[in-house]
Amino acid sequence: MSIAHGIHRLGVLGAGQMGIGIALVSALRAKVPVLLHDRSSEQVTKGLSLVDKLLAKDVSKGRITSEEAKEARDRISVVGSEAGIKGLRDVDMVVEAVSESLPLKKSIFASFAAELKPEAILATNTSSISITKIAASAIPQGSNAASEEGKKSASRVVGLHFFNPVPVMKLVELISALQTSQETLDRARNFAIACGKEVTTSKDVPGFVSNALLMPFINEAIMCLEKGTATREDIDTTLKLGMNHPMGPLQLADFIGLDTCLAIQQTLYEGTRDSKYRPSILLERMVDAQWYGRKNGKGFYEYN
Repeated sequence: MSIAHGIHRLGVLGAGQMGIGIALVSALRAKVPVLLHDRSSEQVTKGLSLVDKLLAKDVSKGRITSEEAKEARDRISVVGSEAGIKGLRDVDMVVEAVSESLPLKKSIFASFAAELKPEAILATNTSSISITKIAASAIPQGSNAASEEGKKSASRVVGLHFFNPVPVMKLVELISALQTSQETLDRARNFAIACGKEVTTSKDVPGFVSNALLMPFINEAIMCLEKGTATREDIDTTLKLGMNHPMGPLQLADFIGLDTCLAIQQTLYEGTRDSKYRPSILLERMVDAQWYGRKNGKGFYEYN
């Protein structure tokens, strides 16, 4: 059977919240075999436990059958640390879902270019970093950006920004690098649709559409708290009850991860040099204190 995206096997690098969510929707909705890799075996175990929990919840609520849950779980297999990225060499597309660090992503995409088959799509789940910069790192060693080999390799890099929690959020933001081919864009879009997502597109600007709007809003709320304008509860309640937001900006920052919020805010500021994107000092100090939010138990609120 022909499928529009042509992805018969998917690789996911990173078994954190985003990576595990992408693996799950790919296996459950797109019905594609997934090879999952993370250098931390502990993170893989934790991630797969979450997959089992989410599938069981869907079965209990009648959203899927137990057979569909088993089939989805069986489609996800783990590539161990010994095989590393080489264990993903036969995938038709790989999605990178690691932390928001350009040097880390550049290193990973250089490895993708060296180890994966030359026609594989190389997607990044970055929420703010330039896709063009990432694509430039996917040029094979010894080639230059203007060579046919260099252009072809970089043309398969694309931004595929899923939202957290991936199984729940309906959106994927599709971002083209300057180098990205139309075929890569079309296939990536069709794959996201197969995962049950609505797709919007953004130019390759810092933060894209989503975080260029969201992060200054969160940052401004943190500055309100920093200046003593209102308490954390009153800031969040004002937005929830006054603006009908499902959660307040400080609660949302905790949910996203304060380290992630800071990394995105720094990308916006460094990419534009516009002072309106300068990160709050309070946000910087909370990250210095390793108060990352919900994921490690303490942020603007405390979590059990």
